[in-house]
Amino acid sequence: MEVKFLESFDGLIEKYTELLLGESNEELKEKVKVWALYNHISKTMPALTNHWGGSFPEEREVIKGLYAEIKKLNEEYRSQVKNNQNK
Repeated sequence: MEVKFLESFDGLIEKYTELLLGESNEELKEKVKVWALYNHISKTMPALTNHWGGSFPEEREVIKGLYAEIKKLNEEYRSQVKNNQNK
């Protein structure tokens, strides 16, 4: 892939992460990438993610933790935005 595209796409991921979680850094961007891709795979090919989860139960727990972390960060960010709007 072209460097220009990859840089532009990285900017998209960075902004998505910021809008989703309220901040963006390399670690959060990587977590969001994995979360988004796994989420897409689980919706389009649930049998594949079920098979993977059965084959790699420890890694499945990592995904569960990632989902919980992103959900928590998103809820905290939305709450913060809502509180700032009510002021």
